Amino acid sequence: MPKHIPARDNANSAIVSDDPALPHVHFNLLRLQPGEIVEQRLPRHESVHVVLSGTVDIVVDGERFAAVGKRRDIWSGEADSVYAPPGSAVRLENAAGPVEIAVAGGLCDDDGLKPFRIAPEAVAMVDVGSPDTHSRRRIFHILGQNGQGRAGNLLVSELYADPGCWSGYPPHKHDADREGETAHDELYHYRYQPGTGFGAQIIYADGQSECFMVQDRDTILVDRGYHPTVTSPGHRCYIFTILVGKTQRGLVQHFDDRHAHLMAAIPGIQSMRDKFK
Repeated sequence: MPKHIPARDNANSAIVSDDPALPHVHFNLLRLQPGEIVEQRLPRHESVHVVLSGTVDIVVDGERFAAVGKRRDIWSGEADSVYAPPGSAVRLENAAGPVEIAVAGGLCDDDGLKPFRIAPEAVAMVDVGSPDTHSRRRIFHILGQNGQGRAGNLLVSELYADPGCWSGYPPHKHDADREGETAHDELYHYRYQPGTGFGAQIIYADGQSECFMVQDRDTILVDRGYHPTVTSPGHRCYIFTILVGKTQRGLVQHFDDRHAHLMAAIPGIQSMRDKFK
């Protein structure tokens, strides 16, 4: 079943880890002040440490990636990130001012992977939808096709939806391995500009539906079904997205057949599908 986790101060403890609703996914938010050091090791998960705001050194098994983080906040540029293989000792230090880092993890049993940095210029963007169709959003693939051969089945991206627009639209799902679809667990973490914003996360499958009101810093675990999202007018929406393939890396989405006429009406849908493969 899908799960809604309201915003809270997690005090650097994992928000999602070994959760029955989404067993393949790990998610954490880490906050550092100058002079503070945070260390962690994820024995079974590969991970991407995405600097949401500020600048920090990230050391993975002794390899230092210096001054990671080039933006003031999530609304001011592409992410700067570091990939860590499963079992890596990760150390965060030398924070230049307050720093917030999102940790996106996926189950992985490949022990031959190496750490690497994903600089802002390595982030691939796809523009989807349009103002006329109330569906414009931009998807920035942090760990996508650039991870082929260097990572397991983890995909990480940031989505920015215009005020009053839909994302995850036309409705699609990815909960079964079959022709034209792959099984991927997915997590959404939401932010809004301004922070008073809100949206609705709809999830439906097999004749049943649920709708969650999502607010700034809420998290949703999507384990099944079609899952379109809409944000309130007057507010920009940001969604930090983690996808973990259960049997393969590339994502193949199955779109609801009842809305097939929208595939050609909304610009950029095919480009979006191609970027996830």
